[in-house]
Amino acid sequence: GQEKLSCNPRKENRTHVVLCELGNPMKASARIAVDMELSVSGLEDVGDTIAFQLQLRSKNSHNPNSAVRIVKVPVEAQAAMELRGMSLPATAVLPAARQALEGSRRLEDHGLRVEHVYQLHNKGPGTVSGVTLHLAVPSHLGGNPLLYLLELGTEGGMNCTEPPGLNPMQV
Repeated sequence: GQEKLSCNPRKENRTHVVLCELGNPMKASARIAVDMELSVSGLEDVGDTIAFQLQLRSKNSHNPNSAVRIVKVPVEAQAAMELRGMSLPATAVLPAARQALEGSRRLEDHGLRVEHVYQLHNKGPGTVSGVTLHLAVPSHLGGNPLLYLLELGTEGGMNCTEPPGLNPMQV
């Protein structure tokens, strides 16, 4: 039959130990299968495996401790990233031929202001670090100016590298 084990975590010699009572007394040559589900946190820096040491201990005076068995379990980080974006205004109609006022430093003289906002979300279940997002923005179309890249801003502790040609006329 199946029954739930009573397990208690504790520390022994700076090592985390989980002690499970399997039953007492047991008959000689008894075989027991145990399935354990463990929840382990703080695995960000453990690499690609985590090792568990398993040992049976008994109050039997003839053979109180079994050999230590090491079980290696692969660690795989999983996180789903989602990129959301929008433009303000949502649509913009640009004239076929646009003439910017040469030498003007006023934004209105260079065309319609369009703001693009992107949000990168971690949908989990794990945490992420070291994420790189490459965003290509077309600034010219057919040799003619399409978008004038004015500024780049971030929120939430991100670092961004400014693209070449950002606000070349210092508008």
